[in-house]
Amino acid sequence: MKYLKFLIAGIIFGIILAKAEVISWYRIYEMFRFESFHMYGIIGCAVAIGLIATQLFKRSKIKDINGNEIVITDKPKIYKANLIGGVIFGLGWAMTGACPGPLFILLGYGFPIILIVILGALLGSFVYGILKPKLPH
Repeated sequence: MKYLKFLIAGIIFGIILAKAEVISWYRIYEMFRFESFHMYGIIGCAVAIGLIATQLFKRSKIKDINGNEIVITDKPKIYKANLIGGVIFGLGWAMTGACPGPLFILLGYGFPIILIVILGALLGSFVYGILKPKLPH
């Protein structure tokens, strides 16, 4: 029952993404061809909200679901691995026309072919989990 609010938040977030056309492969295609500002505007708003939320977390004593204080530490320098991972993520996004966020929304909208992308994302996460100790971090 304590996770019900997260389920509701996820459903609302999914509706917002669908109504904002973020799940549209055509919008993603436009973005990667630099033909439209639509997706860049949405991503820019998300970055701005993330910056504000991070500052709120740093300046106040916000707690997680278990009552532990959320502590945000400074990140180390950007590694080559982060850049390579970002390129792989972007290529996957461009090739599938779907960011990981709306995969289940697309499935709910009646696109069963997205199951292949979901399985690929799960497989990639599994392989990363196995290789993580051997990768530079």
